[in-house]
Amino acid sequence: MKAAKFLAAILISTAVLAALPAQAGFRTPESLVRNVYAYYGKGSSDLSKGLPRSAEIAEQFFDRSLRSAWIAPREAPYDFMVQSPSWKIGPVSTKILRTEFDKTYVTASFNNNGRAVTLNFIAVKGPDGWVISDIESPHDSLRLFLAQFKR
Repeated sequence: MKAAKFLAAILISTAVLAALPAQAGFRTPESLVRNVYAYYGKGSSDLSKGLPRSAEIAEQFFDRSLRSAWIAPREAPYDFMVQSPSWKIGPVSTKILRTEFDKTYVTASFNNNGRAVTLNFIAVKGPDGWVISDIESPHDSLRLFLAQFKR
């Protein structure tokens, strides 16, 4: 029952986002993280392929310094957001770790195909809302990952 409510909330939030014109940022750091994982669900085909590499998505989710790296062509061995080339993720829990000046660190925890995954999102508040400045995994960061597999 809890999973059904979670999936319904993801589908509703995604439908609302699809109806709105693209704009940078989200209202809270937690909503930013939840909206990333809305693209990793079992809903429509648009919501099952992972976070798209389009300029529109880059503007909505990432700060200026990370946008071009997100949309650049690459041959990565896995999707950084789920730490795997494939996914079947369970419910995503978010928790604010700390706030430092203009940055808020948000932990996202979930299971992907039965394996525990924890990522730390570094969110910054821009003029239009919260966006991702970087994401830290136990092994590296999104910035390093994108630079490493750039064509």
